[in-house]
Amino acid sequence: MLIVSFTDGYSLKFPPPGYSIRWYVALADAWQIQDAAWNSLQAAVLSTLFSILFTVPAAFAVARSKSAAARQLESLFMSPLVLPALAFGLSALMYFSLLGIPLSLTTVVVGHVVVCAPYVFRTTLASLSQLDPSLLECSASLGASRIYTYRRVILPLISGGIMAGGFIAFMSSFDNVPVSLFLSDARNEMLPIRMWQTMENTLDVRVAAVSGVLILFSLALMLLMERFAGLSRRMR
Repeated sequence: MLIVSFTDGYSLKFPPPGYSIRWYVALADAWQIQDAAWNSLQAAVLSTLFSILFTVPAAFAVARSKSAAARQLESLFMSPLVLPALAFGLSALMYFSLLGIPLSLTTVVVGHVVVCAPYVFRTTLASLSQLDPSLLECSASLGASRIYTYRRVILPLISGGIMAGGFIAFMSSFDNVPVSLFLSDARNEMLPIRMWQTMENTLDVRVAAVSGVLILFSLALMLLMERFAGLSRRMR
């Protein structure tokens, strides 16, 4: 795909008849693709933030409890991973329609949070399982409150796991097709949907250039996350 994106021809052909960056330059005038990319970026950022906000406290509660209710809560948070995304997207569309809620960026974000939150929950829970309980006891013995311990001891130690889960959630949301297909409207079209429609209708070579940008963008983010959060270590 990267090689094809540098073609100087007018069709997606491999090997390319020649090489040029013309299609990358053409993205500067592709306002529909730019709008879709901006919508996807907004949805991914918001979905990641809400996923972290909801699941980190839940992971902390589950990690500290050995009760059956905690195990049920863990299964509940992980259940979207075993549910077919198309089935969830259609069900969410029916649910929003039943409530009379119009499709918008908000409905996309809600749907993405459901399917992205398990990634943050899993990596955070893994980080908490490696946390030394004696550190919490030391903090309590020194007079620190639970909130202070959570803010100054626990969060810094599990920040790598949260960042790793946030990265996976961000990429999963940005590249999501099944949920976005059902929950986005014409004014809030997502980039994967725009690329899919373009491939079906016109086979615009600019789609290859967009794919090239996304590949390089994803690779850069992976290298940054590996450098600062130890992504591969957190996934074990």
